[in-house]
Amino acid sequence: MMPDHLQTSHRCLVVGEIAQAHDGSLGMAHALIDAIANAGADAVKFQTHIAAAESSPAEPWRVKFSYQDETRFEYWKRMEFTECQWLELKTHADSRRLLFLSSPFSIEAVSLLERLDIAAWKVASGEISNLPMFDRMVATRKPIILSSGMSSWAELDAAVKRVQGAGLDLTVLQCSSIYPTPPEKLGLNLLPELRQRYGCKVGFSDHSGTVHGGLAAATLGAELIEVHVTLSREAFGPDVLVSLTTTELRELTAGVRFIQAALAHPVDKDQMARELAPMRQLFTKSLVAAVDLPAGTRLQLGHLCLRKPGTGLPPDRLNQILGRKLRRPLAVGTMIIEEDLE
Repeated sequence: MMPDHLQTSHRCLVVGEIAQAHDGSLGMAHALIDAIANAGADAVKFQTHIAAAESSPAEPWRVKFSYQDETRFEYWKRMEFTECQWLELKTHADSRRLLFLSSPFSIEAVSLLERLDIAAWKVASGEISNLPMFDRMVATRKPIILSSGMSSWAELDAAVKRVQGAGLDLTVLQCSSIYPTPPEKLGLNLLPELRQRYGCKVGFSDHSGTVHGGLAAATLGAELIEVHVTLSREAFGPDVLVSLTTTELRELTAGVRFIQAALAHPVDKDQMARELAPMRQLFTKSLVAAVDLPAGTRLQLGHLCLRKPGTGLPPDRLNQILGRKLRRPLAVGTMIIEEDLE
C-alpha cells in the first residue's frame, strides 16, 4: 500500500534510484536509504537481480568497469541479496517513510518482491517486451510504473494497452537510455504527448546527472521524477556519471516542491495588484511642485516633477492637471492633491 503521507494525486513523487550504487554491499544499500530519506525524497528504488534467472555468461558488458567480475553474469551474481536481506531493506525504507520500489528482471524476482508486498511495479526499459514477466506483474493488480527509454510508440502502445486493459493505475515515464543523457536527448516535449496519448499519469526518469531535467519535468507537471543517486562523485560503479549526489538530490527535491506549490496556486493578476496596493504606494511616485508656486498659478509642465511615495496624484494624471489653477500656494516638493486644484 502507498504510505498515507504520499497518498495525494497532487504530489510529484521524487524517487532516488540506487540501482547498483551499493556494489553488492548490504551496508552501503542501507546507507543510501538513509541518505535518500535525509534528502527529502519520497521513494527509494532498487533493482532486483537474480543472475541465474535473467542472464547467462554470454551477456556482454555495456561498460566494462569491474575489476573483480570477469563476466556480466558474475557481476549480477555479486549484486544479489537474499530474500531476508531484501526484507531488511524494505523494512528500513518503511521506517524512514520512504516508498520502497525495485525493478525486477525475472519472474523469480517478481515473486520475491511480491512476497515483500511491494507497493508498485517499476518496469525497466529493457523489460517491456518480456511479456511473461510483464503479465505476471499485471496479474498482481498493483500499480505499474512503465519506463519508455528504449521503446518505439508501437511497443509502448502495446504495453500501455495491457496495463489499462487490466484497469490498473499507470504512470508512463519519459526516459532516454543514454548514459549520460545530453539535454537535446531528454525528450521533455514527450511528457504532454504521453499524457494526451494515454490519459494517464506521466513522469521523467533522468540520466543527465544534473538537477535541471527533473526541475523542467516538474514545471511540465510530471507526477514522478526518478534520478540515480550516489554518495559521492568519486564513488565506484557504472552509474556514478549519471547520478545526483545526495546534496543535489536535496536541491532537486526542494525545487520540485517549490515548483509544485507555484503551479498549484495560479495567480489572478488583478487580485495580486489589489493585495500589493500598500507596496505600490511605496514604490511608485506622485506629482509634486518642482518650484515654489503661488496661489492662482496655471500649472505648466515645468512646475511639476515626480517623487516618491505614490500616495498623491499618480503620474498618469499629469496631462489632466496641466492648465488648471492652484487654489493655494505650494512650496517646492509639496505633493499635489485634488483639493489643491480649481
